[in-house]
Amino acid sequence: MTGTLVFDTLAFSKKLIAAGFTPQQAEIQAETFAEIIDQKIASKSDLKESEMILRRDMKEMEVALKRDMKEMEVSLKRDIEEKYTELKRDMKEMEVSLKRDIEEKYTELKRDMKEMEVSFNSKLKELESKLIIKLGAMIAVAITIVATLVKML
Repeated sequence: MTGTLVFDTLAFSKKLIAAGFTPQQAEIQAETFAEIIDQKIASKSDLKESEMILRRDMKEMEVALKRDMKEMEVSLKRDIEEKYTELKRDMKEMEVSLKRDIEEKYTELKRDMKEMEVSFNSKLKELESKLIIKLGAMIAVAITIVATLVKML
């Protein structure tokens, strides 16, 4: 300890002798107490010095923490900006891909619809031809019936 506490060993020895200790016992007790006080008990100046050291250490820690927090903030902002840029790029790629897929599906649908239209028109023509043949046959039968009826009358 840097500060000094005043311990009156003579007065302490006298009190011990008055209490019934031998001079030798009183002397040893006084020296032992003086050593303990000198080595173990802090003085006001010791406490003040420790307080100043602690305050300095706390201030250094505060400065270091603020610096670390600022570095972390800068790093996090940079990371967030990178992730934002990545996400924008990924979204743009997805948009392009989706537009391409939509265009492909649209083209497929148009082709399928055209094929269906051609198939429908072909079947319609086929039905029309069959109807014309059947209608012609019915007309021929009707003419034959009418001709037969006219002959009979």
